[in-house]
Amino acid sequence: MTEIWDGLRQAALLIVTLDPDLLQISARSLHVTLTATVIASAIGLPLGGWLAVYRFRARRSVIALLNALMGLPPVVVGLIVYLMLSRSGPFGVFGLLFTPTAMIIAQVVILTPLIASIAHQALRELWAEYHDLLISLNTSRRQRIRTLLWDARRALLTASLAGFGRGIGEVGAIMIVGGNIDQATRVLTTAIALETGKGNFALALGLGFVLIAIAVGVNLSIHYASKTEVSSRW
Repeated sequence: MTEIWDGLRQAALLIVTLDPDLLQISARSLHVTLTATVIASAIGLPLGGWLAVYRFRARRSVIALLNALMGLPPVVVGLIVYLMLSRSGPFGVFGLLFTPTAMIIAQVVILTPLIASIAHQALRELWAEYHDLLISLNTSRRQRIRTLLWDARRALLTASLAGFGRGIGEVGAIMIVGGNIDQATRVLTTAIALETGKGNFALALGLGFVLIAIAVGVNLSIHYASKTEVSSRW
């Protein structure tokens, strides 16, 4: 319990004093995760709608594969992205390794299957309700998917927030492709791992509490801004 209280005091001290390193690391964490979440949502949400509407022979296999990819080990993703971006890899010429861009790429790979799978589950149920109506209106597949995405936007917001929640706490892939370089690629999760390894548990807990506060704050802000919970919808 002593370490926890010390961590709370350390977190309060860092926030009250507006510690420059904390602000920089927190801003980088938000930049990487929010960017990755937006990109993964732009890919995963339409993919979930496409799987809900479109029927083809290998559809069940694709859905099963997508669900399996939700459990991708982050360190394996980090290793694959590392090999692709290394100097001997196919994209090594761009020099992206050990940059925030590499961290975003790794997170996109991790988050896209999660967001797509959750979106598919929500849109599949909505498609069952809308199927006859949209077919009778002679709509194209693109129009059907667009309609489902719009009408299920509140449920899809939850899918994106689930992706953000996983991304903001990611450390394995981020450490591999980012390198935890001070003033360059260090984020809250890698800073926590570093301070824990150094035995500075109070600071590590303090950073952890800041990370939790940021994750909760972003989720509450998005819910409030989008008005997902109004009195008539409980």
